[in-house]
Amino acid sequence: MNVLVTGGAGYIGTELIEKLSNDPSINNIVIYDNLSRGGFSLFLGHKLKHPEKIKFVEAELLDSRKLKKALEGIDVVYHLAAKVTTPFANTDAHYYEQVNHWGTAELVYAIEDSDVKQLIYTSSVSIYGASSTEIDENSQPNPRTFYGISKLRGEEHVQRLQSKIKTHIIRCGNVYGFSRSMRFDSVINRWIFESNFKNQISIHGDGKQKRAFLNIEVLTDALNQLIHKEVPSGTYNLVERNMSMMDIVDILKAINPPLEFIFINQHLSLKTMAVNTDLKLKEYLDIKSIATFDEEVKAFGSQFAF
Repeated sequence: MNVLVTGGAGYIGTELIEKLSNDPSINNIVIYDNLSRGGFSLFLGHKLKHPEKIKFVEAELLDSRKLKKALEGIDVVYHLAAKVTTPFANTDAHYYEQVNHWGTAELVYAIEDSDVKQLIYTSSVSIYGASSTEIDENSQPNPRTFYGISKLRGEEHVQRLQSKIKTHIIRCGNVYGFSRSMRFDSVINRWIFESNFKNQISIHGDGKQKRAFLNIEVLTDALNQLIHKEVPSGTYNLVERNMSMMDIVDILKAINPPLEFIFINQHLSLKTMAVNTDLKLKEYLDIKSIATFDEEVKAFGSQFAF
């Protein structure tokens, strides 16, 4: 089996590449990435067990010629590449559209002209917007940010393939957890860093807003399972737990009692969204937490250099 991963040098991609490289059923892996985030950690300091399987192509999603060439001989495509700038998901609408919407469209066009047999697209639960009630796959999308809108538009292009090849749209919760290609704009990752090195965190709003979260190891394990198990083409949510900001703060303070926290615009009640954790995907995949959240936080902290 030959696999191409767009955004393979990014936060999720780095962990997925390591998992795929250890999969004996995979012969070749193509990392397709423009390195726009400036992250080179995938390439440094840690030798993958099977480097002979891996090829790197530096290119843009909108470069149709390079994209079509990279897809030659590919069986499975993981589409991870995206413009993501949490919490600034409502700035630079043009960039979101170019990458998340039209970049996905270009990939779909190229796949239609290829021999690819399966596409796995990582979307986001942000396409649902906000809700006072728990969301599931039957909930109506209502994105409230440029990011959410662009991801939903990307989904619409991917859905065209569902009658042609095996196609999975995976709407992920807010991804957190240690990766060599870290993202510290994710709230949990940023707070764990600040708790360890600054002993102070900032909470926007009143802290009561809920979000759906997903550990990066649970995500990459599910993505790997998708190429081995019979999962019907379709759209699936993938989340692990729902927590308010204050839930996270309570756990961080239990681990680090001297931790201080300050509120920014505490009078504001920010949007909330919880996602049903009784997932449709659990009918087909073995999805389970790797540890309790406080155990995950302690393990994350142990990865720091000091």
